[in-house]
Amino acid sequence: MTVREELERMEHRKLNPLAAFSDQSEGRLQPEEPRDTDVRTCYQRDTDRIVHCKAFRRLMHKTQVFLRPEGDHYRTRMTHTLEVTRIARTITLALGLNENLAEAIAMGHDLGHTPFGHAGEVALSACLGKPFRHNEQSLRVVDLLENDGKGLNLSFEVRNGILCHTGDEWPKTLEGQVVRRSDQIAYVNHDIDDAIRAGILCNEDIPREISDVLGMTHSQRINTLVCDIIHTSREAGKVTISPDVENALRELRSFMFEKVYRNPVAKGEESKAKDMLSRMFAHYMSHPEDLPEDFQPQLTFDGLERTVCDYIAGMTDNYAVDKFTEIFVPNGWQVRG
Repeated sequence: MTVREELERMEHRKLNPLAAFSDQSEGRLQPEEPRDTDVRTCYQRDTDRIVHCKAFRRLMHKTQVFLRPEGDHYRTRMTHTLEVTRIARTITLALGLNENLAEAIAMGHDLGHTPFGHAGEVALSACLGKPFRHNEQSLRVVDLLENDGKGLNLSFEVRNGILCHTGDEWPKTLEGQVVRRSDQIAYVNHDIDDAIRAGILCNEDIPREISDVLGMTHSQRINTLVCDIIHTSREAGKVTISPDVENALRELRSFMFEKVYRNPVAKGEESKAKDMLSRMFAHYMSHPEDLPEDFQPQLTFDGLERTVCDYIAGMTDNYAVDKFTEIFVPNGWQVRG
């Protein structure tokens, strides 16, 4: 018996009957035969494939809320991803669900995010003439763009969780649903923390009716939300949250949209970011020869517009600024001797 098989048997002994068991996965897009040397379940393998891919490494240089902030302690897409993962693992462990599946989904859920956060999504949506959705792009990254166009060939359950972590359709697995809830818990709370650091908010600004339910501090709010999901879900037999706490979370999100996400101080540079990405999109549409060499083969099977979109969506904030400068800002004249 391989180590993988021992781990799979252990899952059946330890996990909730409603959990997604590794040996019952619906499989991969391209079937892979198990090996005698396997020491990881399919979901553990998926996490490793995500963590070792280029798109994951780029998350450390992509905006969460504040565009290219001065200071080392503001969140990036990478730190957001790690916070979502930790919250998801805590909840799945308490519910007897598959932590490895939750971890893989959480690690991959934001791989398709654009540079400059949601401002990049808005810009690309305008360029394409249809909505650009980062969850769909995340799935495209793991299915098609990574590994030199071969994709990561992830398990169905991980792919579904990545696609459905936002939007109208909820994930099919309870682990995926936990990640969706964990994403909401993580971003609304760490965005408060960053807004306080930026001087846009203070804890006392949060309406008392919200604080009375969720708590006054960052840790209290997260603890309230995590514990409520655990206790409510245990009683309900599904991933859910109590009405009072869900309403408070909804009100907190509305407060954040009003005070932070649409705040002219926090978002004052977004129009520049949108303009920059739009101009680069138009440039590459007119000059496909300027696309990097590794994107040239994609033109033949995905077409120009989709290839340009994939290239710009994958940029980090700094890389986008550098490419814009290279294309549109003239170099200083130098005497050649």
